[in-house]
Amino acid sequence: MTAQAEWAALVAAVASRRDREAFTRLFDHFAPRLNGYLLRLGSEPASAEEITQEVMVTLWRKAALFDARKSSLATWLYRVARNRRIDSLRRNRLEFLDAQDPVLDGPSEEAGLDMRVDLSRRESAVRAALASLPQEQLSLVRLAFFDGLSHSQISERTGLPLGTVKSRIRLGFTRLRRALEAGGVVEAG
Repeated sequence: MTAQAEWAALVAAVASRRDREAFTRLFDHFAPRLNGYLLRLGSEPASAEEITQEVMVTLWRKAALFDARKSSLATWLYRVARNRRIDSLRRNRLEFLDAQDPVLDGPSEEAGLDMRVDLSRRESAVRAALASLPQEQLSLVRLAFFDGLSHSQISERTGLPLGTVKSRIRLGFTRLRRALEAGGVVEAG
């Protein structure tokens, strides 16, 4: 039995029977590796440990979502860890904002009217650009941009291969950029 098959069998035992022994074997193997991975990415030790625990809890709770046909268990767990780290960094960034900062108050009334007109023009251009996308790209762009899903989450939700999700989103964003550049909404880069 290959290591991949063994991991898949252990995950299946966790998913179907809540097998604690199987989970312990998975935890003992993957938790130190995930923690090391997160530390190499630059996480603080306490944060790396917390995220590792979250990932392993996710494995316990959502083992049934693992599909060995789509990726190896290690790839799945590392992807979950990476996404959790990104979420953590985003949350922490918000904590550094000073609520008393006048920049957060928004524009003055004089500048407000010009900004609202410009914003309205941009919004119309974005809506038109979105409407021009093929449906298969539009639906994935919406999931990524408006719902904030990662590529892997979109793949899981839609059943599309991860590479297909990535290429359709990339094509969609390229088309959007070109349409917005042509309309003078963004500068050509």
